[in-house]
Amino acid sequence: MTPLEKLGLFALHKVDPETAHGLSIKALQLGAAPLAGLVTSERLRTTVAGLNMANPVGLAAGFDKNAQVLSPLSRAGFGFIEVGAATPRPQPGNPKPRLFRLSEDQAAINRFGFNNEGMEAIGARLSQRPRDMVLGLNLGANKDSEDRAADFARVLTHCGPYLDFATVNVSSPNTEKLRDLQGKEALSALLAGVIDARAELDRKIPVFLKIAPDLSPEELEDVAEVALTSGIDAVIATNTTLSREGLQSQHRDQAGGLSGAPLFEKSTRVLARLSVLTEGKLPLIGVGGISNAQQAYAKIRAGASAVQLYTALVYHGLSLGAEIAKGLDKLLEQDGFDNVDQAVGTAREDWL
Repeated sequence: MTPLEKLGLFALHKVDPETAHGLSIKALQLGAAPLAGLVTSERLRTTVAGLNMANPVGLAAGFDKNAQVLSPLSRAGFGFIEVGAATPRPQPGNPKPRLFRLSEDQAAINRFGFNNEGMEAIGARLSQRPRDMVLGLNLGANKDSEDRAADFARVLTHCGPYLDFATVNVSSPNTEKLRDLQGKEALSALLAGVIDARAELDRKIPVFLKIAPDLSPEELEDVAEVALTSGIDAVIATNTTLSREGLQSQHRDQAGGLSGAPLFEKSTRVLARLSVLTEGKLPLIGVGGISNAQQAYAKIRAGASAVQLYTALVYHGLSLGAEIAKGLDKLLEQDGFDNVDQAVGTAREDWL
């Protein structure tokens, strides 16, 4: 992290978290944020679900909800970027305050509720996207929709022509009953609609499924079965958790999804178990609590073909993605791996 970035983070932590996030987006729009540029090597270059990535370290959805800073993010050192979530119609989300820093825990709690400008505004920005990046969109459903399952397909139909991949997000805890769509029958029907919508696109793009870390073993088995039979291309494990175990911060009892350091172990165990259940037939993307190269490497060795981060940027700055990619390159070399694929799942049993 540069001295300028340290100063910027110090200043951002003096204002409320949602205002700070807005200021960070504005800084990127104005060109005031330092950008790491391309980070890659023979070891780091990888292909996930047919997507050629410069490195396996991605930016998770939520940072750039409305696809406002695609150009600067394409130069921030990540191997792939996911924006959104986008819903068919604009919606304000839940009342403020709805984002809380848990500094003592290196974590955050949010209850945004899919606040976004809607698929038309987001799609217009996606249509102007830089082409030298791997770009995905997190698909969401409107809170007051009469057919939430159909909302996912609608967003894909509208925005799909501008994307490299799309993620079906049924794992946010902040839209009432959304997680009910992770049930076997509901999930199968929802994904069938999304896959049908994809078939109508001029270009077939990969579809990912993002799951919660709070699934029971039986629920995870159902998700794995549906994932293997539905025609999707990868699973992102995991979204935020409702657990509050071991937290120290004064904000620990706020409602919403918990992300950051406390999620690392739980999400990695779900990832490893899912790796067993899917028998290596689907690539997995590991998310949850990553703040350094060693943790990214642990996710890969637990079964992930790529990783994503977000909350750790609040504490370590946007340059963290590039730092993790560089550190991952050294760890792969140290252990004698020629590429990321060789390391995937090599320590899975440690997490089972």
